[in-house]
Amino acid sequence: MITFDLLIAGEINPDLILSDPNLEPRFGQVETLVENASLTIGSSSAIMACGAARLGLKVAIIGVVGKDLFGDFMLQAMQDRGIDISAVIRDSTRNTGFSVILSRGADRAILTYPGCMSALKAEQISDDLLMSALHFHVSSYFLQTSLQAGLSNLYQRAHHFGLTTSLDTNWDPSEHWVGVKDLLPYLDIFFPNRNEALSLTGAPDLEQASEQLGKTTSCIAVKLGGQGALAQRGYESLRLPALPIVVADTVGAGDSFVAGFLYGYLNNWELPRCLALAIACGSLSTQLPGGTTAQPYIEEALAASERILAQDHGIAQ
Repeated sequence: MITFDLLIAGEINPDLILSDPNLEPRFGQVETLVENASLTIGSSSAIMACGAARLGLKVAIIGVVGKDLFGDFMLQAMQDRGIDISAVIRDSTRNTGFSVILSRGADRAILTYPGCMSALKAEQISDDLLMSALHFHVSSYFLQTSLQAGLSNLYQRAHHFGLTTSLDTNWDPSEHWVGVKDLLPYLDIFFPNRNEALSLTGAPDLEQASEQLGKTTSCIAVKLGGQGALAQRGYESLRLPALPIVVADTVGAGDSFVAGFLYGYLNNWELPRCLALAIACGSLSTQLPGGTTAQPYIEEALAASERILAQDHGIAQ
């Protein structure tokens, strides 16, 4: 029986965000003061899950957390946002991972302690859990090292049960980019950003990178930050501009983008509307610090997406 629109397999950890437009940490036991600090929902997977749930999708997540305070924090925070956490695995032998984000607003540095992030295995995702959802999504491929070996088979199982599939790799800390190309044929949607697309393909420019990726997966949506985004599905290709906005914090913007695109995709929208909603969700999420604080509800996101489409086509407001 279908219970969820979206099942996410991913890492689950909080973010400690230290933000200051003039942030410049120094070694040598020099103390640096910052304007703001907050403990928030972190990890690409959890932030995306929160964004999708806020838009109105029914969302479940599976991952591994420790039996510790950070694990308690993340589970309660996701449950408060309407995400089903019943499949999350608690491991008493490991600590929950976390990231310390040094944010200047439009730019940031990230220090990550992996903890349980790499612990989830493909065989821990049961057929019954897959069959409960319409769509299966994986985030942070390169951090989920235990999941990698069984992921192609997992995507094939998902397709066998009628689910559509997607992947957001995020950055590869090793910069080797191994394994992703083998997964592309099993994806219905691939969500790289500009740098990831260029690194994966070795192409000299974004157009050639998109063309290469589009030959091996059904649909790609490339995140371009302040320059908007582009998408390609079959012979259909388009690029839409960003939503003009005052940025407070870019943490999680790409994850909110993915949530918006999947909302449209699961509602059988045409590609331009999917892409416009994705850009709207990503842009609006940057208005406040933290990856989830400013994630929009569907009404706000739809209004912003219409402005994006009007801006692109020169329609008067």
